[in-house]
Amino acid sequence: MPEEQNSTVWLTQEAYDKLVAELDHLKAEGREDVSRKIAQAREEGDLSENGGYHAAREEQGQQEARIRQLEAMLRDAKVGEPSEKAKKVAPGMTVTIYYDGDKEDTDTFLLGSRELMGVTETEHEVFSPQSPLGAAVVGAKKGETVSYTAPTGATIEVTVVDFEPYSG
Repeated sequence: MPEEQNSTVWLTQEAYDKLVAELDHLKAEGREDVSRKIAQAREEGDLSENGGYHAAREEQGQQEARIRQLEAMLRDAKVGEPSEKAKKVAPGMTVTIYYDGDKEDTDTFLLGSRELMGVTETEHEVFSPQSPLGAAVVGAKKGETVSYTAPTGATIEVTVVDFEPYSG
């Protein structure tokens, strides 16, 4: 499997379709709805004291930010699943690690995003490939020890025990 960059986003077909539908909705009806709210609030007069106008403008800003986020995710998306024969950890995989030489205490997590992978519930914690732990394990092989800096500033070493494509 070719090495993927950290910006690659693995999406199930279902998740991809949901994100495309959300983007289409926001660009069409969502923008029209917010524009209508802004126009109605303007008709009420003095904009400096018009709470409805300011709320509609805030909603517009949040909506435009979400549109940009969706466009970026879809631009970097790979639809499908990482290869079963992958030799390195990649986004879209369930990863099992142990910390600082404690082989008895393993942790398993999903490397990706609930939203992007169409996952509503998982028994595992989810780490993005951009998180300190996620970035450390991306590209690691079974048995490889990697380190990352925790938010506290401590350097933490983990060893990759196993990984496999996430299978909902």
